[in-house]
Amino acid sequence: MPNKPAGTPALLALDRAQVAYKVHEYEHDPRSDLGFGLEGAAKLGIAPQRIFKTLLASADGQLVVGIVPVSGKLDLKALANAVGKKKAGMADPEAAEKATGYVVGGISPLGQKRALTTVIDESANAHDTILVSGGRRGLDIELAPGDLGRLTHAIFAEIGN
Repeated sequence: MPNKPAGTPALLALDRAQVAYKVHEYEHDPRSDLGFGLEGAAKLGIAPQRIFKTLLASADGQLVVGIVPVSGKLDLKALANAVGKKKAGMADPEAAEKATGYVVGGISPLGQKRALTTVIDESANAHDTILVSGGRRGLDIELAPGDLGRLTHAIFAEIGN
């Protein structure tokens, strides 16, 4: 594997699982108005449809993870339906950080403190590899969507728009 930064919980989880991945790093600009994902796409020169953001929602009081392309938005109603709940809203950022062990803008779907129900937008399957946060701002991990699904015990559903 290529040289990689000090092990975040996400990188350690991938190493333990012996999953193939590639690390992409860029200098995060806190003044950027693009948002974390679109900033990464621009700086890395990767199509925004291949970079996925990790969002936490509360579905009928239960924290769930939705993973969608940075080029779109999370459909909260579709996410709730995918996990068999009636209603979902975005989780409080502090609750998201506490549950995952990561800071907002660097929440990875991998290596979270607690295993949470995870749904990946089915558009991920249109790509050989996708990128997700590596556990800190400016650090992305490229891996196969199937590997991400397997490691997070995710379901794939149409949750993006």
